Amino acid sequence: MRGTHAGLALVALLAAAPVASRVAPFVVQEDAIVAPLDSLTGDPTRGEAVVRNRETANCLICHTIPGTTEQFMGDIGPPLAGAGSRLVPGQIRLRLVDPTLVNPDAIMPPYHRTEGLLRVDARYRGQPVLTAQEVEDVVAYLSGLKE
Repeated sequence: MRGTHAGLALVALLAAAPVASRVAPFVVQEDAIVAPLDSLTGDPTRGEAVVRNRETANCLICHTIPGTTEQFMGDIGPPLAGAGSRLVPGQIRLRLVDPTLVNPDAIMPPYHRTEGLLRVDARYRGQPVLTAQEVEDVVAYLSGLKE
């Protein structure tokens, strides 16, 4: 009986623990990931919120975004205005998932990769920065930024 209670307690503890995000499988075709991650549909409003969030993706540290009064935007990366005119969704997706697959010398970090990274805080090891849904949301937002 005692073992059963301990087993139930462990199951309850595991059920209550947060589930770490996993890296969704993808296929690179030339310079793009054509298929949406996990066949998900992105939402541009949620994508804009991800781009503006300085606590997670922190896109604003390197990029400027249009139509905003955000302060302290970076200029190391290209402006995000017109991203949807320069790149198709699959190209944007690949650059978010792992820009080093396009340019091995890219300084932009991979947002949906967990292997081969350096100096990752123990709390975040094994978890991508963005979930598959967040990647698709950002793809939807950036794809809509036309010049």
